[in-house]
Amino acid sequence: MGWIGKLLNGGDGKNKLAPVTPAAAPEMARQPATITEIDAMYYRWLAAAGATQATAQAEQQILDELTRLASEPIAGAALIPRIPAIIPQLMRTLQDENMSAAELSRQLAQDVLLVAEVYREANRPCYHSRYNASPSINNMEGAIMLLGQNGMRMLLARVAFRPIVSMQSGGLTIRTAPLIWRQSEKCALAANLVAPALQADGFDAYLAGLMANVGLVVAFRLIDQMHAPDAFPQSDAFIAQVFAQARILSVRIAELWEFPASVTCAIAQAGADASADADPQAQALAQGERLSKLRTLVDTGRLPADDPFVTSGLGKSELQVFDKLADDEE
Repeated sequence: MGWIGKLLNGGDGKNKLAPVTPAAAPEMARQPATITEIDAMYYRWLAAAGATQATAQAEQQILDELTRLASEPIAGAALIPRIPAIIPQLMRTLQDENMSAAELSRQLAQDVLLVAEVYREANRPCYHSRYNASPSINNMEGAIMLLGQNGMRMLLARVAFRPIVSMQSGGLTIRTAPLIWRQSEKCALAANLVAPALQADGFDAYLAGLMANVGLVVAFRLIDQMHAPDAFPQSDAFIAQVFAQARILSVRIAELWEFPASVTCAIAQAGADASADADPQAQALAQGERLSKLRTLVDTGRLPADDPFVTSGLGKSELQVFDKLADDEE
């Protein structure tokens, strides 16, 4: 609400500014973009949608199939790889406040890809002082201690979801799935960063951020299979329904995979109609989705960072998170 304060701070009473004319007010008081508006721009960027619009009948056929999958989550989940079996075991170990680095190291050793991910993460510059650079971490227990319990949990969550973007399908899915994944990582980080101020659980917010777009990946796979090559579904009504049905599918798949209720409820509530009275986890996810999609649109040149479409409605703390999302991409 900072922009309201700027509008109201009109002077000290002695040298009052001239009143704003009614004609100028709408431009100065630009309302924050709705998530529906942001989703529409994000969708068209993801799909690289051209000018040719699919027919209403073609769009409805895609929506009907997506609705069917949302009501039959086993069929929807079958379109994406399941989380690797070792991940739940590692997550249970990390839930223990008295976890042993040696025990966790032993479990990690079962998967060479996980070992490589842990070393890569532990050797990122952000974990070392710029003034006192540490030597490379090449000991698993040392890497675990450096990352800490929360860092390890977030790392494993990212690794668990990554196979979703490597599935083989049509050209549209192959192109869009990695882009959706990058935005999902940003969403998870943003939700985690805003969670404390909302009294939400940071790790649950992180998981919700990673999980929220699973249904959207499935939706693009359907679009890939069903749309005609010479016309693309991109009407405003279609896009709004795609995001709504994709969210329902994400919830159903999360339930099928036995995610915590706090995570599934957050995804369900953080949609276009999310309110300020929503659960704190849902509020954290809603902010994460907004900030990550806007950050993605800015980083890809779709919008300038100072565009009112981006900045309106963002307070100081939200702008700090917005900036952090860009830094994290390095």
